[in-house]
Amino acid sequence: MPSVVNSMNKKSKIFIAGHNGMVGSAIWRNLESKGYTNIIGKSSKELDLRNQKSVIDYFEKEKPEFVFLAAAKVGGILANDTYRAQFIYDNLQIQNNVIHQSYVNGVKKLLYLGSSCIYPRNCPQPMKEEYLLTGELEQTNEPYAIAKIAGIKMCESYYRQYGANFISAMPTNLYGPNDNYDLETSHVLPALLRKIHLGKALENNNWDTIRANLNRNPIKGINGSSSLDEILIILNNNGISITSEDSTSGIRPLVSISLWGSGNPKREFLHVDDMAEACIYLISNYNKNQFVNIGCGQEISIKDLATRIKEIVGYHGELKFDTTKPDGTMKKLTDISVLNALGWKYTIHIREGLINYYRWYLKHNN
Repeated sequence: MPSVVNSMNKKSKIFIAGHNGMVGSAIWRNLESKGYTNIIGKSSKELDLRNQKSVIDYFEKEKPEFVFLAAAKVGGILANDTYRAQFIYDNLQIQNNVIHQSYVNGVKKLLYLGSSCIYPRNCPQPMKEEYLLTGELEQTNEPYAIAKIAGIKMCESYYRQYGANFISAMPTNLYGPNDNYDLETSHVLPALLRKIHLGKALENNNWDTIRANLNRNPIKGINGSSSLDEILIILNNNGISITSEDSTSGIRPLVSISLWGSGNPKREFLHVDDMAEACIYLISNYNKNQFVNIGCGQEISIKDLATRIKEIVGYHGELKFDTTKPDGTMKKLTDISVLNALGWKYTIHIREGLINYYRWYLKHNN
């Protein structure tokens, strides 16, 4: 067991693995805002964390004192169920390399980030840390969950055998700046936001916005320079379709957006800036060999979430729920009593967070 509490100072060398992603970039912003001056990171093109030799060389050269392990292959139901082999292989490789080299190179403290999908499919609600491995996992994301559970157990094992101060945190569903808006691989909230944003542009005949959006994030090779027919086909294939022309104006199309599942599953959403604040709090104040949930303790149905986004975006069309598609786990609410007892609570409520989220999206994706 670690004999001392290893606290960062403003000049500590801090490696953020996955610093360009939503989670890693939020941690980076938070540390910079607090005056930390020696933060390091490499893009996936510069450093493939799946490659053992590359990670060995990087740690031997840089010798970081603290590590935030935020790098991971992530995605929503479709991506998890489609790319099962990649999700388990990539995540196991990344965390095995980074955790082991942190031990080999004497890292003072490591924070490993997982996901609330580690809990059993039919887990009692809210989900307490002690419920891990008490039942079967949700099949659609089982490979990813198994990889993340392995990371937790790796940190626990290095803590027990070597005295390495490696701790783990399991955030709930996150959203915020630098999210992934690819309609095939994104999580539910960014997918909803982008679909509804494109639906609004379509009903307003705002083709400049649609083309700019597709140039920023092409869909299956279709970008802003593609023909009108090609764009309409790809939008329709992703559930964004024109149903008819409005007979009262003769101008505005009537648009319908199809969303996966019944809309009844409930999810907990935490703004990534709150998550980053919790991570810095934990690495500064927590030293136990037990992972901790990070969340807000509040949940919202996917249907209600879609309605809120519709109002914020200003979309007037229809939202349909395709019940032939899977819902995934019906409830995933984390128990955050351990984190709250440590003295940390979230500050960004869902409506405020969604408004700021859409403002950021408009600024960076049009």
